[in-house]
Amino acid sequence: MSEDNTLGFKHYLFLWFGAAISIAEILTGGLLAPLGFQSGVAAIVLGHVAGTGILVLAGWIGTQERIPALVSTRISFGTYGSYLFSVLNVLQLLGWTAVMIIAAARSANEISKLLWGLDQLSLWSIGIGGLVFLWIILGREGGVKKANMLAVFLLLGITVVLSSVVFKDSTALLAPPAGGMSFGQAVELSVIMPLSWLPLIADYTRFAKSKASAAWGSGLGYFVGSCWMYIIGLGAAIIAGNPEPSAMLLAANLGLSALGIIILATVTTTFLDAYSAGVSFGNVFPKFDEKRVALVMTVIGTIIALWVNIEQYENFLIAIGSVFAPLFAVLLTEYFIIKNRKVQDEMLVNWGALIVWALGVGMYYQFITLDFVFGATIPVMVITAVLYRIVWGYTQTWKSCKKYPIAS
Repeated sequence: MSEDNTLGFKHYLFLWFGAAISIAEILTGGLLAPLGFQSGVAAIVLGHVAGTGILVLAGWIGTQERIPALVSTRISFGTYGSYLFSVLNVLQLLGWTAVMIIAAARSANEISKLLWGLDQLSLWSIGIGGLVFLWIILGREGGVKKANMLAVFLLLGITVVLSSVVFKDSTALLAPPAGGMSFGQAVELSVIMPLSWLPLIADYTRFAKSKASAAWGSGLGYFVGSCWMYIIGLGAAIIAGNPEPSAMLLAANLGLSALGIIILATVTTTFLDAYSAGVSFGNVFPKFDEKRVALVMTVIGTIIALWVNIEQYENFLIAIGSVFAPLFAVLLTEYFIIKNRKVQDEMLVNWGALIVWALGVGMYYQFITLDFVFGATIPVMVITAVLYRIVWGYTQTWKSCKKYPIAS
C-alpha cells in the first residue's frame, strides 16, 4: 500500500456527508415542492439510489487504478478525449464554485441585514471565497482531514436543527400536490446532484486504503446527507413556501450562529469543487501543481459570483446531466462489462466512444422533453451502455493512436 493511501471508511463518510450538506441541495429539494411531500420523498430516494450507485462505481475505478476521475476517462476515450471532458468539467466546477459562493453570500447577507442592518453582498462573496481559498491551502492531509471531521459533526447538529424547524408542524405536509412538476422531472433533479460529482469522486477515492472503505463511506455519506438536505428543502418549500436556509436558521433563533452555519456548510462543499477543478486542469497540463491551480480556480469562481447572476441553476443542472450521464455510461461499460481496465497511453482518441457519447447527449435532451417517469439520466445511461456494448466490436479500429518509430 502506498503511503498516500491513508483514507478509510470514516474519512469518506465524513467527507461526502459534509459535501452533501449544502445550500444547493436544500434549494434543489425545494424545487420538488409542487409534487407534494410523499411523492417528492419517493422521487428523492429513487433518484439518489440510482445516482449514488453510479457515483460509487466511478469511485471504485479511482481506488482500483489509483488515478483521478478525468484521467480514468482515457480508458474509453483516449488522451485527447479526456482533455475535452477535463475542459467541460473545469467549466462545470467553476460554475458550481460560483453558485455555492453566491448562494451562501445571499443567505449570509440576509442574516447580516436582519442582525446589524449590514447589506454587503459583494463583501460576503469575497469573504466566503477567501475561506475556501484558505481551506485549500491547508491541504488534503493533516489540517483539512481533521477539520473536515469536526465540521461534519457540527453540520450533523445543524441538520437536526433545520429538521426540527421545518417539521415541527407536520400537518402541512399532508397538503395535496400543487401541480406543475411531474414525477419524472423530480427524479431527474434528484439524480443529477450525485451525477455532478461523477467527474470528482475518483480524485479522492484514489487515496483510499481499500475499495470497500471508499465505496461504503462515500456512498452512505453522500446518500444520507443529500437525501436529508433535499427533504429539508422540500418540506420548507411546502410548509413555508421558502427553502432558503437563512430563513430557517433565523426561525430557530440561532442569530449569529446562523452565519457560521451557512459559511461552514458552503466551505466544506466548495472546497471539493475548486480542488477537483485543479485536478482536472492537471489532466491537460500535468506540469501545473493541482493545489495552486485550485487556488486560481477559487479566485475565478469568486469573481464570477461577484459579476454573474447564476442562482437560477436548473438548466445548469440539466446541462451537467447531459454531458456526464452518457460519458460515464460509456466508461462504466468499458470497465465493468467489456473489462478494458487500463489506460492505453498510445490511444489519442477513440472515435467510436465519442460518437456514442454524442448520441447519448442528444438522447438526454429528447428524454427531457418526453418527461419519462424515471427521468432522463437512468434510461439514457442504460441505452448508451447497451449501444456502446453492441458497437464496440465494430469500432475497434476507429481510433487515432500515436505513431512510434520502428526500431531498426
